[in-house]
Amino acid sequence: MRTMIIAIASAAVLSTAAYAQTATTSTAVKEVYVTAKPTDVLSSNLEDVNVMNSAKENIGEIEDVVMSNGQVSGYILSVGGFLGMGDHYVVVSPAALKVTYNESDKKWSAMMETTKDALKAAPAFKYEGRWSK
Repeated sequence: MRTMIIAIASAAVLSTAAYAQTATTSTAVKEVYVTAKPTDVLSSNLEDVNVMNSAKENIGEIEDVVMSNGQVSGYILSVGGFLGMGDHYVVVSPAALKVTYNESDKKWSAMMETTKDALKAAPAFKYEGRWSK
């Protein structure tokens, strides 16, 4: 009798383990990895890059990158200010800012067709609430 109880208990444990493995396998989350391409840009590469206009005037600096649904939806530019004081932040469209990498200089650059005054007059972005630094 004791042998029969042990056999039934063992069968129950083994079938539960098999069921758990099957359930786990069918509901497992797939992990997806990608490879960064040499032409990809890291957000850290763009921080503090000066933004110039066609007149070769420094009109601001890239402060941050805005992401929405996995895509770049804007760049936060710092305009004006000195040593981090009095900065005015604005968000510009990715289409408005041309970001390039110069292989020979190993430097990033950004170009935008506007003026510093136009950026200062643009609606301000504030690092507060959800976006606090």
